[in-house]
Amino acid sequence: MKLPRRNFLRLAAGAAALPAMSRFVWSQAALPQSKTGTRLITLGTTAGPPPRAHRAQSSNLLIVNGAFYVVDAGDGAARRITKVGINVRDIGTIFLTHHHDDHTAGLGTLMSVAWDNQRTQPINVYGPPRTEDLVKAAVQYFNISSEIRIADGGRSVPIAQVFFGHDVRPGLVYQDANVKVTVAETTHFEFHTGAAAGKHKSYAYRFEAPDRVVVFTGDTGPNDALTNLARDADLLVSEANSVEERMQGLIKSGQWELMPPAQRAGIQRQMTQGHLTTDDVGKMASQARVKTVVLTHLTAKPDDDYTSWVNDVKKYFSGQVLVAKDLMEF
Repeated sequence: MKLPRRNFLRLAAGAAALPAMSRFVWSQAALPQSKTGTRLITLGTTAGPPPRAHRAQSSNLLIVNGAFYVVDAGDGAARRITKVGINVRDIGTIFLTHHHDDHTAGLGTLMSVAWDNQRTQPINVYGPPRTEDLVKAAVQYFNISSEIRIADGGRSVPIAQVFFGHDVRPGLVYQDANVKVTVAETTHFEFHTGAAAGKHKSYAYRFEAPDRVVVFTGDTGPNDALTNLARDADLLVSEANSVEERMQGLIKSGQWELMPPAQRAGIQRQMTQGHLTTDDVGKMASQARVKTVVLTHLTAKPDDDYTSWVNDVKKYFSGQVLVAKDLMEF
């Protein structure tokens, strides 16, 4: 694939700053699809909830021997899948790490577009308790459109007969000819108190394919279950969080000024206890003996430069550390 000179120089400059990447392909455009092997495409790479101009929200596409598996579906997921050159109709297996809207806001659109494009096979969504409720709510939301399109004559199968949510528990949750998927419960919501304590769950996923093991942390604080799940993985796709950058964003947007004291204290607990710092990522990757770390779910930075984050992780981890952008392939 021949790149315009400006794009080529930009990619070359970025590559020069990183270790050798013989197993990694960079692209901002549609890529030819291989029918064998395991490929990861980071569809959306920004942390939420505010939308960003140049990054979609959290979503990943794992392709194993030509089969598609989506991990999280934040806002923009359907558009990014289309940008890759894949028909959304072919997406039928989705995993959610948790139910924050920056990981789920694109789920209904993704499923509805697949249905609009004549998908009749089930779309199965797996995730923590209340995933079934989430999918039923999406069906209800899109059911008016569904009724109209059936009346238009474009569809005959009701949308409720295609979408299915599945609440799963830690352990082996899915297996087919291509992958074995194991879940560990993580600590994204461990700081909750009162009536919310223990009510909401967050998960990390381990995908074991014939040629590679890929682990997705989801949003979480550091914990042993995640480290054990990531043991000897080829790719650790990890969230990365900066309390300082998030505070700057809250202040700049005016949100901090609008928050009462109790809400300010709550969001500070969430930032410090419910997420991984770059130091946390480096220590975990080293303990788990993973081969490569891919940083995603990135706290927004005005310059979009995460070089210092890579250096922070590498203080503790001697393997390769890469920063994801939307539509990068690993």
